[in-house]
Amino acid sequence: MISQIEDTNSIKRNIRAENLIRETKVLNITRLATMLVDLFGSDEPFKKITKREGKEIEMHLKELDGYITFTLTSDRNNFNCRAESAKDPIAKIIVNVKEKDIIPVISNIIRSKNNIFGIMKLLKYILPGKVKLKGSLRAILKLVRCLMIGKHEVYKKKI
Repeated sequence: MISQIEDTNSIKRNIRAENLIRETKVLNITRLATMLVDLFGSDEPFKKITKREGKEIEMHLKELDGYITFTLTSDRNNFNCRAESAKDPIAKIIVNVKEKDIIPVISNIIRSKNNIFGIMKLLKYILPGKVKLKGSLRAILKLVRCLMIGKHEVYKKKI
């Protein structure tokens, strides 16, 4: 009887530990996105957010079973994202890749340039279903353009 209780407690502890690890990974991705936009982001795409300011876009990291909520703003200094599910999202981005591929996919999108070629680069994730989009595609496009930091001097090649 005691061994069953100990087994149950260890199973519950393992499940809580796994949940904590997943939550920590989602929180780290959230912090990374905030820092990158804060350090290397451009003010141009933020100025184009007009009537959608204050609206939420939810990113669901399916493999980690976690959510990141981005709030659209017209001022880059007020850019914020949270590691939680959105209350009333106008759009959803579902990242449907293996856990080890989540960071490379998000990183590749963030490091793209904010132009038509950077937007076209998204198709390699959308067409095979690695990333699914639901809701307002225009709002998603505006958010993704705000996240794209590839035009910063850090990414320019030096000869």
